[in-house]
Amino acid sequence: MNSWSDGMYRELSALEVRQVAYVPDAGHTRLITLCAGDSGMRSVPLTTEEEGVALLAGAWLGGERGVLLMQSSGVGNCVNMLSLTQACRFPLLMLITMRGEWGEFNPWQLHMGQRTARTLELCGTIVHRLEEAHHAEDTVRAAGVMAFEGQMPVAVLIAQALIGAKGFGR
Repeated sequence: MNSWSDGMYRELSALEVRQVAYVPDAGHTRLITLCAGDSGMRSVPLTTEEEGVALLAGAWLGGERGVLLMQSSGVGNCVNMLSLTQACRFPLLMLITMRGEWGEFNPWQLHMGQRTARTLELCGTIVHRLEEAHHAEDTVRAAGVMAFEGQMPVAVLIAQALIGAKGFGR
């Protein structure tokens, strides 16, 4: 059980998040399961991460708050769509599990993982980093307030050391 996922779920619920857009990801499994089991939240699996930006823009226009769950490799897919948050000034809360960091086995994950924060910042996104499980609720709360009250894109990068290193067959 990931205590940080439980804390994030509690905070998303407290922030009145109603739309949960996600690309399936092992690091987010527990959080996705909790959100999908909540009748007050609509969980929407995506085929690509950038779909989530558009989906959550529509949710906001319809009066609902949302969150985009993805892996750091998906940030590269969202670069063009992130301009929508700036041009239309709408909030976007992203919870991003990191790859390409601590104990990474897959060289394909290294390049984007090492550039995720800078890429998001260049796109006008405020970036918070979560390194320790006991800060999960506070970090999501702070990011959610900044996103929804400030109508800004805000990302929480969940450190790979917190999630655990992956490997083939592990």
